[in-house]
Amino acid sequence: MRLKDKTALITGAARGIGLAFARAYLAEGAEVAIADINLAAAEKAAESLGPKAHAIALDVTKQESIDAAFAGAVAKMGKLDILINNAALFVAAPTVEITRADYDKLFAVNVAGTLFCQQAAARHMIARGQGGTIINMASQAGRRGEGLVAVYCATKAAVISLTQSAGLDLIKHGINVNAIAPGVVDGEHWDGVDAFFAKYEGKAPGQKKKEVGEAVPFGRMGTAEDLTGMAIFLATPEAKYIVAQCFGVDGGNWMA
Repeated sequence: MRLKDKTALITGAARGIGLAFARAYLAEGAEVAIADINLAAAEKAAESLGPKAHAIALDVTKQESIDAAFAGAVAKMGKLDILINNAALFVAAPTVEITRADYDKLFAVNVAGTLFCQQAAARHMIARGQGGTIINMASQAGRRGEGLVAVYCATKAAVISLTQSAGLDLIKHGINVNAIAPGVVDGEHWDGVDAFFAKYEGKAPGQKKKEVGEAVPFGRMGTAEDLTGMAIFLATPEAKYIVAQCFGVDGGNWMA
């Protein structure tokens, strides 16, 4: 077990990629806090995963919720070794139709949420004096612009930049900060993504999803499980000399 006796808090972990990370970490021996804005869903997920999974209420847009969630996770697990910043939102619109409300919402969750959860984790790790691991979820969208996805792309570019800066700052405390940049990942969230493209590109429902899957050099869209290997590796001692990097796990969709 590569993460035996480690503890982790994963944001947005009640479903999708976050839940896959939690399942993989538990299988590797870790204890995991399932942190999510939907506490009922987090409790259901934690119950299904067993006694080493703990449900934690977390709204990453509210500082008091972040403070309470991290304090609660440390109280339940005794320490915090790993944070995965996974919580995120997506919207798409042409440049002339972007709303300030959508801009504010995405930056509040994807950027400020990442920054201040990262900060909360780092404070606990520094106080304990045993180092730690922070993994931020970026995206191939943060490596390039996309005509209908300006705000989301900008938030993920900011996540990559935050990872680089925090990585350089926190390594002196033995805290490794890195990021994972998925490509197109299948899951229930893609129903919403597909709907945006159906609206703005005049495509039939499901057509965009089919097109992007076929365009991946690997031959298909990714799955949440395709990302878990990198998330495990970055939390192991083998990755201790990796600092402030962003790893594409995207089937060859984008070469950085």
